[in-house]
Amino acid sequence: MRTRLAGRLFMKRKILLAILVLAVVSQIPFAFRRYRLRRLKNTIQQYASQRVVKFDATEYVDYKGVIHVHSFLGGHSTGSFSELIAAAKANQLDFVIMTEHPQAEFDTSAMTLNGSHAGVLFINGNEVATANGDRLLLIPGSSNAATMNTQSTQQIIDQQKATGGLAFDAYPSESTNWQSTNVDGVEVYNLFTNARSINRVVTFFDGLWSYGAYPDLMFGNFFARPTENITRWDQTIAGSNRKLVAIAGNDAHSNVGVSLNDSSGNQLIGIKLDPYERSFRTVRTHVLIKQGKPLTRESLIEALSLGHCYVSFDLFGDASGFYFGVKQSDRTTGDDVAFSSQPRFAVLTPLPGRAVLLQNGIAVDQKSGTSMEFSPDGVGAYRVEVYLDGLPSPATGKPWIISNPIYVR
Repeated sequence: MRTRLAGRLFMKRKILLAILVLAVVSQIPFAFRRYRLRRLKNTIQQYASQRVVKFDATEYVDYKGVIHVHSFLGGHSTGSFSELIAAAKANQLDFVIMTEHPQAEFDTSAMTLNGSHAGVLFINGNEVATANGDRLLLIPGSSNAATMNTQSTQQIIDQQKATGGLAFDAYPSESTNWQSTNVDGVEVYNLFTNARSINRVVTFFDGLWSYGAYPDLMFGNFFARPTENITRWDQTIAGSNRKLVAIAGNDAHSNVGVSLNDSSGNQLIGIKLDPYERSFRTVRTHVLIKQGKPLTRESLIEALSLGHCYVSFDLFGDASGFYFGVKQSDRTTGDDVAFSSQPRFAVLTPLPGRAVLLQNGIAVDQKSGTSMEFSPDGVGAYRVEVYLDGLPSPATGKPWIISNPIYVR
């Protein structure tokens, strides 16, 4: 009897030991992923020490901000105005474009942040669903936003243009009609959509190992170039011979996490996984406004309408100071230039990178450095993507900057 009991006890110990060994072994990949993030952070800091910005080299001032932001007003977020303002200020943003979900009972665009707050320009906008199944970002918003789900995509765009506003397509891979409309632009990258691709189990263990030390850089584990959206954008421009402005959508809700509140709604304890401050640091849309012209609601909307803007993943390095334009002229992204004038493109980057020149979405040339020149080979829509090749995994091969095109006619 004692021999049997001893045997059973021995087997239980072996099973427990095996489970313990498996548990330890299963965590080795996550320990390595934490090591990768530490190495990535160190490299980002090394890049930052090489920063060179030639602000006087162009006729434009670079203003950085975020587009596609929600607050508690729309019903899909718990974020407060004070959190929004604090996050924008902490990131030293120049502007924030709100895109509140409509509510039948009140005008969310009229009630959201608008004007200057803590030195940051806020513009009140809406995100609306159309009868065609598209989703549009309206800049600025409309008092009729709550009823727009009964209207076609083109009807809403026409109304927006009639009042001097802009309409951008959101979630282009999930929409089917925007390419046949005269929408002003398209959200080529959406942070929330990218985040939906994560493996929750892997992210949970990544969080156990890395969230405390590298909460921002965990984004690098699942960040992917938005190839499908970019391809649709390039093809639409080439196929219709039209201008189409690209922006990034933060789709910031600040609504993922757990908390315990008292009867007055004050938070006692809580963890928020997607605070505004982190979203605003990850991806941004930069706009270029001519020197001597102040940043205002009107000048910002004008710059976006002209395509004087670019997308950057500033988590890897602040892209402020990037420039893609035509030498010896004031032509920049979004502008036309005649091929007969034999233009040359100038690319300036604040960090040493590799600029890839694309013609109608096809890579045709590339150069490295902080100051580069390219010559267009025929007519077409030319844009650049910039890569920081020195970034280690998990950021290796991921774009840092995506510019809007210069249109060579």
